[in-house]
Amino acid sequence: MQLKNVHVKNFRSVEDSGLFNVEHLTCLVGKNEAGKTAILQAIAGLNPHPATPFSYERERDYPKRYLARYEERHGDKDAEVIRTTWQLEDNEIAALKAELGPNCLSGRTVTISRTYHSSGTNWSLPIDEAKVLKHLISASGFSAAEKSQVGQPATVAELVGKLSKLTDNVKHKALHDLLSGYPRQSVFSKAREILEPHFPQFMYFSNYDRMNAIVHLETLRAREEDQTLFSDETLRGDRLFLEFLEYANTSLSDILHAATFESFNAKLQAASNVLTEEILEYWTQNQDIEIRVNVAQGRPGDPAPFNSGAVGRARIYNLLHKADTSFSERSAGFTWFFSFLIKFDRVKKDATSKVFLLLDEPGLTLHGLAQGDLLRYFTEKLEPHHQIIYSTHSPFMVPHDNIMASRIVEDLVKVDERGRRTPKGTQVREDVLKADRDSVFPLQGALGYALTQSLFIGKHTVLVEGPSDILYLQALSAELLRRGRTGLDPRWIMCPSGGIDKIQSFVSLFAGNGIDVIALSDYTKRDRNKLEALKKSEVIKSGGVLSVADFVAQEEADIEDLFDPDLYCDVVNNSYDLKGVQALDPTKLLSADPSTERQVKKAEAHFNVLSESIPLYNHFTPANWLLANPGKLSGDATPVLATLERAERLFKTLNELLGK
Repeated sequence: MQLKNVHVKNFRSVEDSGLFNVEHLTCLVGKNEAGKTAILQAIAGLNPHPATPFSYERERDYPKRYLARYEERHGDKDAEVIRTTWQLEDNEIAALKAELGPNCLSGRTVTISRTYHSSGTNWSLPIDEAKVLKHLISASGFSAAEKSQVGQPATVAELVGKLSKLTDNVKHKALHDLLSGYPRQSVFSKAREILEPHFPQFMYFSNYDRMNAIVHLETLRAREEDQTLFSDETLRGDRLFLEFLEYANTSLSDILHAATFESFNAKLQAASNVLTEEILEYWTQNQDIEIRVNVAQGRPGDPAPFNSGAVGRARIYNLLHKADTSFSERSAGFTWFFSFLIKFDRVKKDATSKVFLLLDEPGLTLHGLAQGDLLRYFTEKLEPHHQIIYSTHSPFMVPHDNIMASRIVEDLVKVDERGRRTPKGTQVREDVLKADRDSVFPLQGALGYALTQSLFIGKHTVLVEGPSDILYLQALSAELLRRGRTGLDPRWIMCPSGGIDKIQSFVSLFAGNGIDVIALSDYTKRDRNKLEALKKSEVIKSGGVLSVADFVAQEEADIEDLFDPDLYCDVVNNSYDLKGVQALDPTKLLSADPSTERQVKKAEAHFNVLSESIPLYNHFTPANWLLANPGKLSGDATPVLATLERAERLFKTLNELLGK
């Protein structure tokens, strides 16, 4: 069964959430105090897993401003808290048809709801009772006379009543016995009985559920025996320690009656190692840590009750610094992750059906990149097997590759013409355009981060100086490919960085995990130290920092120096419509600025002495003209062939770096 939509009412800040759809992984986004926790706990109460119990309590959970008017609002009925719609999966439909006949269903969705004070859930099933009865009678192999004795009953109970008077007949008795075994002699109850093993149990886990760093085991056993361990919410950390012992395949009783703790500590460490390995697969912040859990006698100098008896301690050991610290003194995000894995293992073992995960502000205290790791754990490890709804107000926990799986949670207020504020309660929106600016901020942040990671750069990116470099290289690559020669591999995305000074900052800011970035820079003598520093910085992979000077026979070079002087002058003249004495030629280019061998600087010097009616030289104008007039690169003229030869060497070098 897959949850499709939810409608919460009459629960804490939620007067009426409105109907909202859910995905296989759904993110609830909203400000603090918007009601995200209330939505998750209302869902959890529908069918809670025993390890994370939750029940609706009218005095605690019903909206306080209406509590005194409960009977007035609902009469002698209990207020409904939640109504959900579930879609049946193929195996569930097959099970229903096998029992109730091929035409038993009138739809594929089931509605399940729950009220205050109810001992269970209420189901509305798409069962066509008339067709079920027709199938059951037909499948019994009755003769015409036997069938006429049964007639055309409208319900199973009516059919059982008739069959109870015909039990002398073997066929009648067989059908009677079959239907008498249906719960409450109802086809709907039978259908529910078939589906209930497929109805997921909800595991609610909040940011505050973390295993305690130190536990007095005698006290823990006493709390376990008198059930306060499970009824007192302040003891969640102790419960998680107990569940860790179960994960390690040991028990409190075994430890407390043991003469030595060594064998138990071996089990505890083995369990810690397994959990550490699973965490480190998705924990990129620090790979040099491990969790160590052990049991030892209390130390006299410790505060009571930890100064005597068996005491369990959890610590984090840093392999790099050769030092350990208490579990409680480490990152709250890391301890949450560890605690979640313990609880999740317990829930999976005890579950009688699928587990539906409800996670309240997971990874709240984590660094943004660590939150990204946690989200990756959700999508790779959990989502393929479990539906998940989680809440957040962090942009880094919003699935930016599936942002439409987010729902906005708001606590709305109505303001009348007198300025009087009346609460409308928590509502859940799918239409983010109607949400207020503060509520939608995490989505904007997630989208902005995604854009900076993908709009400007691609999976494989060549950083160049500016837009004109991109246009020149695109034009040269296109002509080489047209001739069947080597152009720039289409997997490379060219991106302007603004110069060699900005490349290091650009890569640090925009290059996300798995991004392949190289740099192609212009080169002057004064850039030598900068280029060497960039290579040594290792922000770009080895061999990935190139200069245009590597591909032309001169010490200083720009992209324009890939062009033969005759061809370059022709492009410049056409782009600016220079004619006669104003036209640029190789001789003028050579003499324009003797202090440099860079063609672009010589062209700038030539333009500086032209009449004021001619605009100053702009790098972009010739490049744009060439891209719009690719025929200039066709033919077999020597300047064209020499230019293409240099460009092809450059592209071959770039392509060899792809993915290295």
